[in-house]
Amino acid sequence: MTLSVAYSATMNNDLIRLIAGFRRFKERYFAQDGAEHTLYERLASSGQTPKTLLIGCSDSRVDPAILTDASPGELFVVRNVANLVPPCEISAVGFHGTSSAIEFAVKSLKVENIIILGHRQCGGIRALMNGVTETDSFIGQWMTIAEEARQCVLHDHPEADDETKYRLAEMESLRVSRKNVLSFPFVKDAMDKQNLTVLCIYFDLELGELWYFDDTHSNFREVKL
Repeated sequence: MTLSVAYSATMNNDLIRLIAGFRRFKERYFAQDGAEHTLYERLASSGQTPKTLLIGCSDSRVDPAILTDASPGELFVVRNVANLVPPCEISAVGFHGTSSAIEFAVKSLKVENIIILGHRQCGGIRALMNGVTETDSFIGQWMTIAEEARQCVLHDHPEADDETKYRLAEMESLRVSRKNVLSFPFVKDAMDKQNLTVLCIYFDLELGELWYFDDTHSNFREVKL
């Protein structure tokens, strides 16, 4: 890889490594003789047609495309702290990044699935469970979305140790976000008319396990591969 002296001088080793990664990406997908060259030709000419909206956490260890081995154009992804979904609110008030992504995915892209992907060791949930919800903090205010999950865990499992409470809250917050997803009228409409599916998935990054919320039994069950 060749970088000008002036340009490379402003970049640390981590940034240079990422640029090198882009070179490998370009060689794979854009080389004239690349086996997958036609993929980006199609994506560029026809646009994106993902079937799944995935709402994930910003945590650097939980990359949706890597976890699912998805190809470019396969997932429409929105990521935020603790993979939370706020309830439907009046669009004219405030800024609604996650809500607008859901709206675009459902109404414009007409996705067939919405996956809310939570995970073990979520820093946002730990902050919530430890009482860090100051409204003068961006994260504190954001995490109040999952306050219902915190209260549920404290009420149902008051004697549990901290790690157990964190894990339970990580899972319970997924149920809160799913309820909030369903508060959007266009989501309910798509479920009724287009068979849109809304799923809660939990990734245990310590054990390499995947869990899903079973509506029938109202609990999380491990995905058996």
